[in-house]
Amino acid sequence: MSTLPRAALGALLACSAFFLPPASATEIKVMASVAPQHAYEELQPLFEKQTGHKVKTVWLPTVEMMQRLEEGEAADAVLISSANMEKLTKLGITVAGSRVDVVKSGIGVAIKKGAPRPDISSAAKLKETLLAAKSVSYSTGPSGVYLVALFEKMGLTEALKPKLKVIQGTPVGVLVARGEVEIGFQQVPEIVPVPGVEFLGPLPAEIQYVTLFPMMVHAKADAAHAAAAKAWMEFLHTPEAGVVMRKHGLEPGP
Repeated sequence: MSTLPRAALGALLACSAFFLPPASATEIKVMASVAPQHAYEELQPLFEKQTGHKVKTVWLPTVEMMQRLEEGEAADAVLISSANMEKLTKLGITVAGSRVDVVKSGIGVAIKKGAPRPDISSAAKLKETLLAAKSVSYSTGPSGVYLVALFEKMGLTEALKPKLKVIQGTPVGVLVARGEVEIGFQQVPEIVPVPGVEFLGPLPAEIQYVTLFPMMVHAKADAAHAAAAKAWMEFLHTPEAGVVMRKHGLEPGP
């Protein structure tokens, strides 16, 4: 796991006066999308040391998380894409007014390490690359939802159908690294850390889609757990935490 730059570490420790340890430490349960996982896990020990709170996170594919939350599974906080969070708030599952926009992530393209690098410098070049590819994959998360519409708009749906593999629960990069698919699409921070994969680059700017991942308190959290969850959310939104986010291919939330 990568480590926090010394300057950022010092700045975060300097913020400890803001995140004063509570009279009694609380363990919170967070249900979270996997896109920000590596940055999140690098920051978590710093937060726990400064506040005394503990964070237990359940990492889930978007479809599974929504199903479990809608079926009544409890948590103290939820980290998921903005569109899904809005639905959860309307359903009364997350607490209105508790939202913190933590990170943003664009969609990237993955190839097997050492493979020829196809041209994805423009929408037109990407289309040519996809038509020439033997196999293509994306996930069922927010990036996959967007890609379904994008491929339809680009006139690629029928051409890709026989060589397309849609996956859930496994990083697309894992399939690319194994040689099971030639080209994979997913959130950039979900591609970068996968061994055996080369991050070819982001989608061309004219067709890029950025997903915002907010975090909110779950309606079933009691006062103590809600307070600890809010402290964690605020910690993830500090400028110093943003340094770590960028290192892992993310952008801090607005």
